Amino acid sequence: MNADRWRMGFHIMPPTGWLNDPNGLCHFRGVYHVFFQYSPTWPEPHAPRGWGHATSCDLVTWEQHGMAIAPELPEEASGAYSGSAAIVPDAASDGGDLMRLYYTGNVKLPGNYDYIHAGREANEIRVESEDGFTLSPKQVFMRNADYPSVCSCHVRDPKVWRQDGVWWMLLGARDLFDKGMALIYRSDDGLAWTLHRIVRPTEAFGFMWECPDRVALDGAEYLSICPQGMADHAWSGGLRDVAGYIPLAAGERLIDAETVDPDLFERWDSGFDFYAPQTFVDNAGRTILIGWMGMPEAPYTSAPAGMTWCHCLTVPRVLSRRADGGIAQVPVPELAELRGEPVGLAANPRAALGEHRADVVVEGVEGPFTLTLDGVLEVSWSGGELVLRFLDAVPGAQQGLGAGRTERRVPLERLDTLRVLVDSSAVEVFANDGARALATRWFPVAENLTVSCAGTCAHAVVYPMGDGMRGTYA
Repeated sequence: MNADRWRMGFHIMPPTGWLNDPNGLCHFRGVYHVFFQYSPTWPEPHAPRGWGHATSCDLVTWEQHGMAIAPELPEEASGAYSGSAAIVPDAASDGGDLMRLYYTGNVKLPGNYDYIHAGREANEIRVESEDGFTLSPKQVFMRNADYPSVCSCHVRDPKVWRQDGVWWMLLGARDLFDKGMALIYRSDDGLAWTLHRIVRPTEAFGFMWECPDRVALDGAEYLSICPQGMADHAWSGGLRDVAGYIPLAAGERLIDAETVDPDLFERWDSGFDFYAPQTFVDNAGRTILIGWMGMPEAPYTSAPAGMTWCHCLTVPRVLSRRADGGIAQVPVPELAELRGEPVGLAANPRAALGEHRADVVVEGVEGPFTLTLDGVLEVSWSGGELVLRFLDAVPGAQQGLGAGRTERRVPLERLDTLRVLVDSSAVEVFANDGARALATRWFPVAENLTVSCAGTCAHAVVYPMGDGMRGTYA
């Protein structure tokens, strides 16, 4: 792995095989835990899907722990699917905190089924840990028969939190009429659950809602969802599945909501590769988001020939509430620990770095501006649009460094600041202090990273980034 030119230096990726949704994110007993959907034997047909596990004390360097939850029960025969973590204070045998992991066990029965209205089981499963590594026996606490009668067989991705002294759980769902919605359950102990309400959009918005989440910032609450069936929306980039959030009315709590307004939906990230985000609150009180840099269905690839692994996660992003009520997201400040000596772009409009790992910071932009990586991947602003474009791409063709990716556009009235993280085969773009974000995979072949800019700005530097993962995948 250390010889692989596209191996990550500060993004979580699988040691081998397939990675997707981040799961069970938490800060537990001083350690950051990131679980994720994992198929270590990919690309074998029907490779088992469970939870991988990585930990860190600083959000910069990570240790991999292999498969944490494997599909072993009959109730998870087709995969241990996505879920979340909840920390129960002072509930462990030593008087310390207890970690609870909630997830969906997927079962696809053999036979001639559509697996939407029949033939699929969605079982909610719970495990506990006192140290973050050793897990208790699994407990199945909810099955198809426990969901509202309006639900199809698609119910999954529990997100659990505590509010007002009560435990709450969100589940994403698809109803019998192919409309997306969310279920909210309540519990006094986090073990036995009762349906509280169903949350629907004020008008149809996708056929299924995956990976639901509740986000609370400065007294405001948001419903984060991944609606499927979005390809006809112009802002979706032609993708079936997208990830975003809907702000609630001032003072409204998600647990009190019966409807949400899809006209207020805002994408978390407008790039090529972002889905299934999950948030958690760390011990410092920061709300942190991590997403999957991949898509369930996309007309481009994330595994060029010869790769033994597929996909990665975004860097952890700190969330804050914007003045307009939306959400800003910026990389955690801990990543600055990997920065080397800065190279100024103003005096050197084309900087060359030894490796494809960099943190590019541009401030005080005035007028049209373009930043280009390797002469191929371009981030530009003019005329009220921020554009991420592969210059060597031909629409519809699986070629170029974007492996089929072409162009993404997002409205932006003006560009003030730009930050671009480059980590081998991952690029994350943050505009105007994180008011807009665009993530993409790319697969550069040049030996050195080149960074060039055109336009006027007050300050522009490139920081070479160190390898925080050195030895992790050896």
